[in-house]
Amino acid sequence: MDWRKSSLSGTTENCVEVALTTTHVGVRDSKHPSGPALTFSLSAFKAFLTRSMFYPKQG
Repeated sequence: MDWRKSSLSGTTENCVEVALTTTHVGVRDSKHPSGPALTFSLSAFKAFLTRSMFYPKQG
């Protein structure tokens, strides 16, 4: 898998990385690249992104 992290992350390692396949999105902790990864269907990940844009972090 081709893992990527946001270009806005700079050199920090406190972020997540994502990898796309034709059917799924993988998400993992950049500090532990050999550790476990979560896998989501494309539709589930799209729903997550859409919802997170409408309900920004508070506090």
